[in-house]
Amino acid sequence: MNDGNNAFRRRLERGAELRAVRGWGGNAQEDAELEAAESEEREKRRKVDDAARVEYLIRDAMNQGKFDNLKYAGKPIPGLGEHYDPDWWVKGLIQRERLSGIGPPAILLRIEDAELDEKLDQQYTEKQVRDILEDFNKRVIEARRQLQGGPPVITKLREVDSEVQRWRERRAASAPAEPEPVTETKRTWWQRLWNGSG
Repeated sequence: MNDGNNAFRRRLERGAELRAVRGWGGNAQEDAELEAAESEEREKRRKVDDAARVEYLIRDAMNQGKFDNLKYAGKPIPGLGEHYDPDWWVKGLIQRERLSGIGPPAILLRIEDAELDEKLDQQYTEKQVRDILEDFNKRVIEARRQLQGGPPVITKLREVDSEVQRWRERRAASAPAEPEPVTETKRTWWQRLWNGSG
């Protein structure tokens, strides 16, 4: 209600000013200066109104307890004071959302290299292992050839034959041991009757 009265009063003042200027009969330059002064005054009022509204909203939120138990309350904000990284928001998004397959090839290849042995151990045939290794090596070479900026590609190529040999050794080590043959003992007639088997 108070805002409505203020707006109405402002309109009345503005109308009175315009009537006074029209009756004054000033030239175009003076009119332009007067209009500039009025627009500057309106901008100051708008800023004051905006600041007062923001101040009110902050106080209201504090009273409602919306600032209680914030994640970093009383703790330093991570990354504050470090050098400026223009891609900070992209890196934060990738980390927060746990996105994969997005980023510079150098970093993606390092991550893939760290997880490659586990991926190879899930394969059943030697051909599958060789195909994965050849594809990985091809992508490392391709990433080294591209000069698009970003971190350098330091991921090493994998020697296919030695990796296949390591895969065989890991596979043999993880294979279950041969179960010992179970010798069946002769059961008495009452054990067979009790268990229901004949």
